[in-house]
Amino acid sequence: MGANILVTNNLGVAAANLGLCNHLAALATQALIAEAELTPKPGLVDRRGSGAHNDLSLELLRRSATILEPYFSTMGCISSGRDLNRGLREELAVIGRDAERAMYKATDGSNAHKGAIWTIGLLVAATARGDGRNAQDIAATAGAIARLPDRERPAVVTHGDIAPRRYGAGGAREEAANGFPHVIKFGLPTMRRQRARRSPEEVSRLDALLSVMSQLNDTCVLYRGGVEALDVVKSGAHAVLMAGGHGTALGRVRMRKLDREVIARRISPGGSADLLAAMIFLDAVERQQSEVHKDRSEWEERDGAA
Repeated sequence: MGANILVTNNLGVAAANLGLCNHLAALATQALIAEAELTPKPGLVDRRGSGAHNDLSLELLRRSATILEPYFSTMGCISSGRDLNRGLREELAVIGRDAERAMYKATDGSNAHKGAIWTIGLLVAATARGDGRNAQDIAATAGAIARLPDRERPAVVTHGDIAPRRYGAGGAREEAANGFPHVIKFGLPTMRRQRARRSPEEVSRLDALLSVMSQLNDTCVLYRGGVEALDVVKSGAHAVLMAGGHGTALGRVRMRKLDREVIARRISPGGSADLLAAMIFLDAVERQQSEVHKDRSEWEERDGAA
């Protein structure tokens, strides 16, 4: 009788864990789609078009995000109740590499979300552990996982490796290992501050993105355009914020100027975009949302279609 009760209880716990993992994975996918759909973003894919990219589209980003959902769920489930050790880190890495292959297959070889798989995957795994429900605690746990060694990490040099070596920028790995400081110190506080001022949700998210862009040594930008391009992105984002953010008329004028300049230079702040998705995910978890709130901006009526 006791054994039967134990089995039943274990099944209940397993079902509860699976439900949590599926919920977190759904939030992760919704966060990626919300980031992609947020408009207008300088140089990035959004509802207007492909920005500075010639191999990505909004449809591709939506498809990629949807494909990744079961992988995020698996990352959460294997992390729940586990010790923080090399074994966990390496199991997560295997799932992450499987997710990358699925992404490339779904997008016909385009890199839609490689950086986001690393960033969001860590945050889903950290959240599923239940060590905390606020963004800072989750980010700290994700950092602890990121700092663990992965013996099976491929030796292939990627674009994300080249820029840190050439320019001394930390890149996505350092951002994660440090507990996502640009998310915790800049992005989320800006988002919350704008909400407190009753700004529309899309303005809160856009200004959060800009706050990260103004501070982050984005390796996507460095790889494409070097230090000069990074200066353009940082100073342009700062100028929008100093004008009052995207919620002001002058801020929108400066945003359009920045957008035109980065597209002309074919540079895209992809690292900042990944961190925006992380912000949207962490914000939804912290606020205990059943789903990520969608962007309901009227950007075309206000800013024009291009």
